Amino acid sequence: MPAEHLIIFVKNPIPGQVKTRIARTVGDAKAVDVYTHLLRYTQQLIQSFLGQRVVYYGDFINPDDGWNACDKQLQTNGDLGERMANAFQEQFAAGAEKVVIIGSDCLAITPAHLTQAFAALNTADIVIGPATDGGYYLLGMKQVHPFLFQGMPWSQPELRQLTELAILQHGFTFAPLETLTDIDEWSDYEPYDV
Repeated sequence: MPAEHLIIFVKNPIPGQVKTRIARTVGDAKAVDVYTHLLRYTQQLIQSFLGQRVVYYGDFINPDDGWNACDKQLQTNGDLGERMANAFQEQFAAGAEKVVIIGSDCLAITPAHLTQAFAALNTADIVIGPATDGGYYLLGMKQVHPFLFQGMPWSQPELRQLTELAILQHGFTFAPLETLTDIDEWSDYEPYDV
């Protein structure tokens, strides 16, 4: 079985630092509650994943949180693309043959999506989990493709379309997963607010 590494990008749940778009609607305290829910969900999601699990923190490594079953790293400096590219590079350098990255923003992703993502890389060069906002909740590959991370419109609605176009222009193949919703705005989370 090839070495499969799963990268999870997270932040620590600090008021004013997480889910700022949600905070504009319901305040910082509620935004932290939402993000804490997302973190717990993501921790449960990856429990059944048997490969290498690596959490990359966007701010500081928290030694005492729910990620203690994972390797812990710090994201590098730079925009989201540079930070993702460096994380992929580090995991391939560590011996990974397939690497998939997710964030901690999706309550619809399931262990089956992770299984499908790694399986898709048996035939496709790249796998993408499309998000309803035009971005993606998952990205996976068998080698680093720097063009995926350069000059992309991060957090913009055309991100996925331009990513897919770049893949085809460079002569690679991609497999899409099911389209899911990231939790970015309060309206995204409201159905879960019970």
